[in-house]
Amino acid sequence: MAIISFHSLEDRIVKRFMRDMAQGDKLPKSVPIRAADVPQGQLRLIGKATRASMAEVAANPRARSAVLRVAERLI
Repeated sequence: MAIISFHSLEDRIVKRFMRDMAQGDKLPKSVPIRAADVPQGQLRLIGKATRASMAEVAANPRARSAVLRVAERLI
């Protein structure tokens, strides 16, 4: 899954969604459950956020604010 956001508020929503889906459920350590039974994340984050290069911004000024985030779906 690849998502391009053009505004900082959009990027914050995308970043938090991907982070939360990648971490899975956080259970307290006091809960007696085996590690294999703990629900795992549904996404695997691939790399960091990518921004447009200087050459791309020179060719397309509207790309200046674009941020690309990529994740792989595990289910």
